[in-house]
Parts: sequence; C-alpha cells; structure tokens
Amino acid sequence: MKTFFTSAFCLICTLFWLTNCQQTATDKTATDKTATGGDAASAEGAQFTSEALVRGEYLVNVLGCDDCHTPKTMTPQGPIPDMSRRFIGHPATEVFVLDDEKKSFIKKENVSIFSPGMTAAAGPWGLSYAANITSDVTGIGAWTEAQFIKALREGKTKGLDDTRPILPPMPWPSYRNLSDDDLKAVFAYLQALPPQRNVVPPPM
Repeated sequence: MKTFFTSAFCLICTLFWLTNCQQTATDKTATDKTATGGDAASAEGAQFTSEALVRGEYLVNVLGCDDCHTPKTMTPQGPIPDMSRRFIGHPATEVFVLDDEKKSFIKKENVSIFSPGMTAAAGPWGLSYAANITSDVTGIGAWTEAQFIKALREGKTKGLDDTRPILPPMPWPSYRNLSDDDLKAVFAYLQALPPQRNVVPPPM
C-alpha cells in the first residue's frame, strides 16, 4: 500500500513538472514573438528589449535626428532643439512660404534655404518639411517595423510602394547602410517615446 501511494505521488509530481515546463515554454515563445514583432500587424502595443532601446537611443542621438525633426529655440549661442517638442517635425502652426524671392535666390545661387526652426527646407526640389517621427498616429505610431525599414532602405514615403520619394534634406541614402538590427533599434526607441500630435504640411 505504501509503495502504491509513493508511486502515485511520484506520478503526480512528474505530470505537474511536465505541465509547468510546457506552459513556461509557451509563455516564453509568446514573449519572444512579441518582443521581435513576430505576429504584430503594427507597432502599437509592441514590446522591445532594453538592449534595443538603449541602442536605439544611442543611434538617434549620433545620427542627428533632432537636427531636422525637432523644432529649435533661438539662444545667444544659436538654435538649440526644443526638447518639449522633440521629433514632432515641422510645426503645423509655423508658416514657411516658398515665395518668388526665395525661388529666385535658390535658382540664382543654387542653394537651399532652411526655416528658422530648421524643420523646413526649400531647394531645387521644392519645399519639404521634416516629418513627425513620434509614436503618435500623426507621426509613425501606426507604422510597422517593416515600413520603417523600407522607408530608410529605399527612400519610400511611409515605407510604402507607389509613394513619392523621401525628399531632401533627409539623408536616407546614408541611413540605408545601417544594419537591420540598428534600424529596428531606432524604430523601437522612437516608438517608446511619448506621442505628440502634429500634422506636418505636405511638401510643395
């Protein structure tokens, strides 16, 4: 009788251990898929590893994303990024007109002209505005990771086929040389930042 109870107890323990291991493996797989964007249709709700976020922050800073995508505040030492509006792109309320005088100067001198906040640029290509790259839906909040990579690899607006090329001065021809892991890290970091609503005007 004692042997029977001992055997039954061992069997119950074994079944519990196997069930727990299977559940743990399933949970880990789900977590891994979420962290890598495995089955996610969009970036919304995606989870990123701390390593990717740290790497992304480093890359965003050294690549100079604030130079064009963050409005500036003028100081005695010159313009500095207004971090309260970080990455909102060209402010919807800030008017920068490509008038005949600017067009004539650009054509005569073969130069580009930037807005005071350095978020808009006029040149031989026309007038372009820095995009909102915050996690808001008016920025890249609804983009997938694949869209982000395609935008920087191929210079496609919103990372979609049959769209216009990304205009200067966005240096995507240089950024396309980043590795997939680096582009994914940049995307992860930008998605982790607070969303800021700002509808950037279309280029002209």
